[in-house]
Amino acid sequence: MKLEIRNLSKTYANGVHALRDVTLTIPAGMYGLLGPNGAGKSTLMRTLATLQEADAGTVRLGDARGDIDVLREKERVRACLGYLPQEFGVYPKESAERLLEHFAVLKGLTDRRVRRETVDALLHQVNLHGVRKEKLGGYSGGMRQRFGVAVALLGDPRLIIVDEPTAGLDPAERVRFLNLLSGLGERSVVILSTHIVEDVAELCSRMAIINRGEILLEAEPLQAVEALRGRIWRRTVARAELEALERAHAVISTKLLSGRTVVRVYAQSAPGPGFESVEPGLEDVYFSTMAGHSGARPARPAFEVAS
Repeated sequence: MKLEIRNLSKTYANGVHALRDVTLTIPAGMYGLLGPNGAGKSTLMRTLATLQEADAGTVRLGDARGDIDVLREKERVRACLGYLPQEFGVYPKESAERLLEHFAVLKGLTDRRVRRETVDALLHQVNLHGVRKEKLGGYSGGMRQRFGVAVALLGDPRLIIVDEPTAGLDPAERVRFLNLLSGLGERSVVILSTHIVEDVAELCSRMAIINRGEILLEAEPLQAVEALRGRIWRRTVARAELEALERAHAVISTKLLSGRTVVRVYAQSAPGPGFESVEPGLEDVYFSTMAGHSGARPARPAFEVAS
């Protein structure tokens, strides 16, 4: 099972180039699509989900049962697609059980016994069976997301698309949701589109980084981290020193800590006195990639967090 995307492009009427010649091969399992807001992630996800047209390119979903032309055979795609968009509506006065049964009918599960067994099994899988008769309007954000996964899993999909699933979830709900997602990629292509680096680090065996509609990096997360070993350096500085440091070095991220600024720099060797070499992480991969992969100096830090 794999999804082959070749030279996919999309330009909106306002001139925004949402996708620029995107080419990816996505195997079965969890695949992370990482990028900032406005990078083109949702445009790519909506195109793969048959919700909008591409200007150019091809997309094929294939396994032992044959290939599907994703851009031209939309009904065949929808029959094997599970899609959890970034925002989706629910009927707040309906119970999870009744609404999931309704979606199951729309998915083609017309046999009553099979439908009830499928709905019951999915509600167990997403850990909502105990609250299946409660109204969706009373569900927390994480519970609604888990209900969305149950809807997406109807029909045993070959392609599952999950767009920004943990945005807005509290830490406990996020952990429960990620644990649920981790078991989905055994037989399907599962694409996780997010701007949260930790989601990809915890779930995905392969990933791509996208910005301004272009794929900047495609790699295995662990290999991408290993490639940065010995090239990430850290130093704590006063805020007033930061501007001069940015002019002199390839600063990829900064973080405020107890009134001082912790700076991380990309460099092939020690960038100067006071710097210490640190173990890289997937955040460093992301920010160094966004800054240009190498020692090219960004105009300003790619990332800054107040804490």
